[in-house]
Amino acid sequence: MSRSPNVSLVIKAANFAAFKHRNQRRKDADASPYINHPLALANVLSNEAGIADPVVICAALLHDTIEDTETTPEELQVAFGRAIAAIVMGVTDDKALPKAERKRLQIVHASTASRRARLVKLADKICNLRDIVASPPASWSLRRKRKYFDWSKEVIDAFRGTHRKLESLFDEAYSTRP
Repeated sequence: MSRSPNVSLVIKAANFAAFKHRNQRRKDADASPYINHPLALANVLSNEAGIADPVVICAALLHDTIEDTETTPEELQVAFGRAIAAIVMGVTDDKALPKAERKRLQIVHASTASRRARLVKLADKICNLRDIVASPPASWSLRRKRKYFDWSKEVIDAFRGTHRKLESLFDEAYSTRP
């Protein structure tokens, strides 16, 4: 019995992300393994929003590899192809810029991102809001949590109309704003 090439690609992406994020931890009090975050995105897209596009699922699994590890865009393109690498690049912040500028640019660029990149961005914001409520970064004040929620809404509002179910899940997560 042979596996679907789509399943193989998703497993390859999960394995790649797990390896790249192997020494990273989330900022919550339990310092949970970072890989839980990309896996949560893939779960939201596939199991909550019904998205079956393996390119989107792979990009979700890989979405933080360039931004948060030593992975290069070229490395992703060689391993996963141009389409997946382009989506990841579409959701990657330029860490050379100041944080405030990166946040501003997410809002500015949101409406021009590809549809697939917007799907990954929606899942990322959903998961981040859920995490802030369930297991927030240990050092975050109530004010910082609220600011993150409000900024996330600005990003998502910039491209409303992308995916009804994901936007509904985002709105549910936003409704839990501390």
